[in-house]
Amino acid sequence: MATHKDNVSAADPEGAIETRGIEPVPDHERRGRVRELFPTWVAANISVLLLTMGAALVVFNQLNFWQVLIVAACAALASFGLVGLVSVSGKWGGAPGAMLSRATFGVRGNLFPGSILWVARFGWETINAVTGAYAVLTVLDLVFGIKSNSVLIVITLFAFVACTFMVSGMGRKALNVCNKWSTYLFGVFSVLVLGYLIVHMHWSEVFAKPAGSTAMMIAGIGTIAAGGISWVPTGPDFARYFPHSVSGKKIAGVTVSGAALVMVPMVLMGGVMAVATPDLAKAQDPVSFLGDILPTWLAVPYLITAIVGMLLINSLSMYSAGFTAQTMGVKLPRALAVSINAVISLVGGAMLMLVASSFLGSFITFLILLAVSFSAWIGVYTVDMARRRKRAVRYDAEALMNTGRTSRYWYTGGFCWQAMTAWTVALVAGIAFTKCDWFSGPLSGTFVGKYGLGWAATIAISALVMAVLPVPRENEAAEAAVPAQREEQQEKVTV
Repeated sequence: MATHKDNVSAADPEGAIETRGIEPVPDHERRGRVRELFPTWVAANISVLLLTMGAALVVFNQLNFWQVLIVAACAALASFGLVGLVSVSGKWGGAPGAMLSRATFGVRGNLFPGSILWVARFGWETINAVTGAYAVLTVLDLVFGIKSNSVLIVITLFAFVACTFMVSGMGRKALNVCNKWSTYLFGVFSVLVLGYLIVHMHWSEVFAKPAGSTAMMIAGIGTIAAGGISWVPTGPDFARYFPHSVSGKKIAGVTVSGAALVMVPMVLMGGVMAVATPDLAKAQDPVSFLGDILPTWLAVPYLITAIVGMLLINSLSMYSAGFTAQTMGVKLPRALAVSINAVISLVGGAMLMLVASSFLGSFITFLILLAVSFSAWIGVYTVDMARRRKRAVRYDAEALMNTGRTSRYWYTGGFCWQAMTAWTVALVAGIAFTKCDWFSGPLSGTFVGKYGLGWAATIAISALVMAVLPVPRENEAAEAAVPAQREEQQEKVTV
């Protein structure tokens, strides 16, 4: 019996442009090093949005300096700790997270959480594209005195998305090189900005601010962590070239340290800046404030490196989105599959910049919904990972590519009902706990809802339901029968 295989491109791992799609990486091509993750997760957090979010902790949550520091550190540890944990499955199976998820939800069941993650990825890329475009507009204003207008907004947005598309299409090696150098540049200018703030800020005002409530600290952790949580399903994408012998603890440690190196000081800087400029947290343009706080000689190069960083954030996101698109059945090479995301980012970004009345309001609402949608997947996937940890063969590469009834991961009708049940229950519960500008869930007034812990509750519920349901049974007999059937067919042809 013939099996249906995904349409994937031939791999050329040694080329400058990566052509490998969603197919698992063979062991002999696993030459990646864990240290590559450090600049990857540094680059994934080079965004001036962290400054705006840090300012929001001071202005809206009424937190003081030390509380902002604690919130930033806890958010980095919680969110990117999950990214590092799930990334370990990438070295187990040598495939992107969207592909490995087939083993968890079934080859058909995976389409449902995959589609939601794909849509959520559109929103994240749109937010980053808008921020990058605003940064370009700010540089044009500071250097050339060119003021923003509707036409210029569209042009800068298009240019930013086009550059993102080109970089993401080049693949893993190009991204690693770009991440490495952007880490160096952004690090240098961040130190300069920190030095400037240390010299010129009125620190007596900063430290005189009274402490906020514990409830607002907990809510702040959830808001800051939401961005990191969105990277969890894509963690395996950047670990799939690692040999099996690589330490899982080292993967998690490097992931957290790379992210925290940027998240903590950026959020803290935003909080400090908000003491001098409270309107920072309320601005429609989340970038132009830097021109008011920093001198031009420092603001311009800092913004340019930040533009590069935000371009890389979107490139990393689109890189993974290409895999998700292929897993969802888009019959295009990965580099072309990301064009779908590029077009949506362009259209959505134009709407946000030209129509939306509040950037920060839209952004915070998006983060809340993003965290819930990703959290339902995380709980189910991590329980499945824990069960596979005890197996000699954790993921079957051939079965992952087989979307027919003979697949090891066919389960029942292509669905793992246990995983689908846990995911659905948790997603509904998470939405019920959610409160944002658009709606309030029926449970948003509870302790979980008030403290902004909907994302954490969603992870816990999905993991608990998955754990208490019967352990799924893979279709090993059908998968094992495929080679024998092929041999039988070949013998008939020979005769």
